[in-house]
Amino acid sequence: MTTVLKSEPLYRKIKDHILDRIDSGEWGSSMRVPSENELVKEFSVSRMTTNRALRELTDEGYLIRVAGVGTFVAELKAKSNPLEIHNIADEIRARHHEYSAVVLTCETIKANEKIAGIMNVNVGDPLTHSQIIHKEQGIPIQLEDRLVNEIIVPGYGAQDYTKQTPYEYLIKKAPLQKVEHIVKAIIPTAAIKEVLDMSDDDACLLVERRTWTKGQVASTAKLYHPGSRYELSGLFKPEQF
Repeated sequence: MTTVLKSEPLYRKIKDHILDRIDSGEWGSSMRVPSENELVKEFSVSRMTTNRALRELTDEGYLIRVAGVGTFVAELKAKSNPLEIHNIADEIRARHHEYSAVVLTCETIKANEKIAGIMNVNVGDPLTHSQIIHKEQGIPIQLEDRLVNEIIVPGYGAQDYTKQTPYEYLIKKAPLQKVEHIVKAIIPTAAIKEVLDMSDDDACLLVERRTWTKGQVASTAKLYHPGSRYELSGLFKPEQF
């Protein structure tokens, strides 16, 4: 039996040729690369093939094409990819799954010294403390442990969070100005394992989030996730100049 090996597409060869020269430093930022006509002659391919190679490299951020002038190597700058804030209910429904929530607590507490420092309030100031389990298809995927300053977000503690998520209320009442994220892998407590229905050997992912509105801390949240049921992912595209 004879094995037939598929050859690499011609446009891919052109892309690799250009990328090799960029990676080696032979073609630096702002340097003009061969035109479509030049590449057609060099590789003995159609204009359509060279156009596809150049177009894809442009879309991927490696090249800049200037109409009537030419194609140039882009200056590449990796942009950090902060975690975006989304409504967990929308994420679940986008997967065509059922979202539900269980409110464990929603009560007023007084800030101790540690909390006062995090929330930028005085010791003894009132804050609203909520704990909510978010479920997908009836299975817990997040425990949201949140503190809210109702001076900045009035009415937070009076809402029914089985009908709307804290995100939906906060985004209306306290539009985001700044967000801080810290991601940790932790050993969950027995209480967290119980409410998230985690096995003893399951890892726990913790996202700590603090948000500001009008220069003031509006909310801080600890978001606990069973590692076997949740993941964080991000994508960045090099910025073109």
